[in-house]
Amino acid sequence: MSEISFRRAEESDLPAIVALLADDLLGQQREQPGLPLASAYKDAFAAIEADPNQLLVVMTEGSRIVGTLQLSFIPGLSRRGAWRGQIESVRIATDRRRSELGRRMFEWAIAECRARGCSLVQLTTDRNRPDAHRFYERLGFTASHLGYKLAIQGGDPHALASAAVSPQAESPQRHKDTQG
Repeated sequence: MSEISFRRAEESDLPAIVALLADDLLGQQREQPGLPLASAYKDAFAAIEADPNQLLVVMTEGSRIVGTLQLSFIPGLSRRGAWRGQIESVRIATDRRRSELGRRMFEWAIAECRARGCSLVQLTTDRNRPDAHRFYERLGFTASHLGYKLAIQGGDPHALASAAVSPQAESPQRHKDTQG
């Protein structure tokens, strides 16, 4: 086997990353890995790259991308102003699962969070991924919170990416509410 390394993702990595995200039962329902990639993926990548508190990572084995995850570094007032590392969009290539690559990727991600001054690392996982739950528990994570999500219909993913790239952009509703 070739040497494993980690690096910041590049736009040219997007097809491989999206293919990894789509490479399971849940991902198949959510992602569109075909070429050409949907422009929303490139817009999201640009927003991630523009935000210093976001890090999209690929794990490579030789020249092949075999894993990916996204780290978000979140400042907060709770826990006396603690920073949190949020790990999301974790995937390992199907043929490389159960080979300790997931553990190595998490060890790298946790070390990166520690280097950025985070005092807590957290993640969410779909309740329909029992193998992932067992994996996270073996790494020392505890299921200490219950999470909720709300799908917002009719949202424009391009508008969200534009707002993330331009933090000065003000919400029209917020502007209206502050006028009086």
